[in-house]
Amino acid sequence: MNNREDTTLIVAGILLVLATSLFIILDSGLSNLLQRQNIISGEFSLLSDPFLQYPTDSSMRVVWFTEFEGMNHVVAYGDPAQSTPAEALADLQTDDLVNTVAATTTQLDRLREDAGSHLATETAELSQPIARPVWRHEAEVPGLRSGSRVPYQVLSAEAGGKLHKSRIFSLAPAPLAGDPLKILLTSDHQLMPMTPANLQMVEQTVGQVDAVFHAGDLVNIPDRASEWFDDVRGNAFFPSLQGRANYALERDGKTTVYQGGEIIQHAPLFPTLGNHEVMGRYSSFESLDSQFNDPIPWSAANQLYDQQAQVFNPGGDPQVKARWLKNNSFNTDTYEGLFTLPKSPIPGEAEETSRYYATTFGDIRLISLFVTNIWRSPSLSPQTRGRYRESASDLSMPNKWGYGQHVFMGIDQGSPQYQWLAQELASEAFQQAKYKIVMLHHPPHSLGDNIVPAFTNPVPVYEAAPDGSLKAIRYEYPKDQDMLNRDLLPLLEQAGAQLVFYGHDHIWNRFVSSSGMNFLESSNVGNTYNAHWGDRARAVPQQQEADLAGFEADNYVPVGDPYGLEPVVPAIAPLTDEAGTPLPYLASNDITAFSIFETATGIVTSYYFDTREPDSEVVKFDQFSLLP
Repeated sequence: MNNREDTTLIVAGILLVLATSLFIILDSGLSNLLQRQNIISGEFSLLSDPFLQYPTDSSMRVVWFTEFEGMNHVVAYGDPAQSTPAEALADLQTDDLVNTVAATTTQLDRLREDAGSHLATETAELSQPIARPVWRHEAEVPGLRSGSRVPYQVLSAEAGGKLHKSRIFSLAPAPLAGDPLKILLTSDHQLMPMTPANLQMVEQTVGQVDAVFHAGDLVNIPDRASEWFDDVRGNAFFPSLQGRANYALERDGKTTVYQGGEIIQHAPLFPTLGNHEVMGRYSSFESLDSQFNDPIPWSAANQLYDQQAQVFNPGGDPQVKARWLKNNSFNTDTYEGLFTLPKSPIPGEAEETSRYYATTFGDIRLISLFVTNIWRSPSLSPQTRGRYRESASDLSMPNKWGYGQHVFMGIDQGSPQYQWLAQELASEAFQQAKYKIVMLHHPPHSLGDNIVPAFTNPVPVYEAAPDGSLKAIRYEYPKDQDMLNRDLLPLLEQAGAQLVFYGHDHIWNRFVSSSGMNFLESSNVGNTYNAHWGDRARAVPQQQEADLAGFEADNYVPVGDPYGLEPVVPAIAPLTDEAGTPLPYLASNDITAFSIFETATGIVTSYYFDTREPDSEVVKFDQFSLLP
């Protein structure tokens, strides 16, 4: 279609068909149950604004969500042959969008709500998780031209004919080499208190960014739908990145409401898997929090499967086995269902994965790795199923073991992800890129707590009682087996990576290696868990050697970076301690930080905003260059 009259006639035809169609809910029994539980009001609308994904040199994907399946979902967009300045979008009307493209609709099948959900109606009476129907719509807008920013709008129709539409936003194809870009570097949003303020300050400070690189931990519980869309506290993931948040932040007796930033409606989002995007063993009755905290390694699930397979899968059906293993180990289904990302081969297998990927965006070659592990408590209490031991009461029940702080996907030499990465680093796309950025969730260098113990699979130590029964199971993490510092970083150094960007510790700090490779952790976005510097030590076994005889003390560093790099003091306006000494980090529950990479100059700039002073200016506190 190429004129407004044709578009109007087609939309009218769609509505006529919808008005005379019988709409059948995919699972009416489930929907009725949700309505009885007051989870769904019956008043539908778009569950999210649209956001952008996976650009090519001539297209952009647009994604949005509804709580109804509907029968037609489309993107209406302007003429790609005309360059539309972003600042003129406010004056556009729907009639200015002369083209349409239909969306593909899928249902996200693992999203649920439970007693821990925060919705507009009471959920505390939910005795078990209940599935929440959410439909995802994706359309690829074609024929785009570099340098042309095109207005667009999404429309979704219920089967009864009611039409829902978004406001008008803008999109563009992937930038060309040489295009000046502003990239937001962020992570660890997790519905934390300062996140909407942080993202609102991004928009107010730098305006429209060109992309978001997110280093993981987007929400807390990935299968809890409201954390993505409509948590009643007002700081769910998508609203905060779309300027639709409504979070009241109280500081020093003053309450300020923050809306977040209108960001991903105009700029593609490139996320990374963090530990909070991984869901543990599936249950129809355990809380979503319990399921999230209950993953076990695939190898352990395989052993449990072999013990039970003859009972529930005597025919050895491979699909039954695959489903059982996923439900009894861990999965990233919701994350993979929400986002459309580049696919990468898995060496030695026929399938592909988006758990790790590489893409070119202007002058940047971005590599995103699946580098994270389950977080376990550092407590040494006998009844703790933690990172250093199994609970004493679970020793006779292997199905309840947690297997320590195990790694979800290896990045050690020889692993499929490592093999793929080595091929990517040797590729022309990576080697010829002006900027080479590697993004992962787990820190290789940090002053935070989560860098200890080493990033390696736990080594179990079984202690037997005189009668041969298990007396204890404890786990060691030899520092010389750390996959990141032993295997990954030498590979990146050799390939010439300029920036390793990560999160997980909820602090801001950065480092530079002897070869000049930069490390940035810009995750003090929504809150902090403090930096371990000076007299603030980590809770590590070294401090309780009497209780853990046999641990190698130097595997667990209580203060500083365990791998010997000194943190860099911010170059412009560092925070100071009580004595006025500049601090090489930012770790605050009142001051939130964000970082912007500008490709025109090669400079990464970090800013902070003091939420105790809502009328204060954002402070530029650090800068460094990725160029020699």
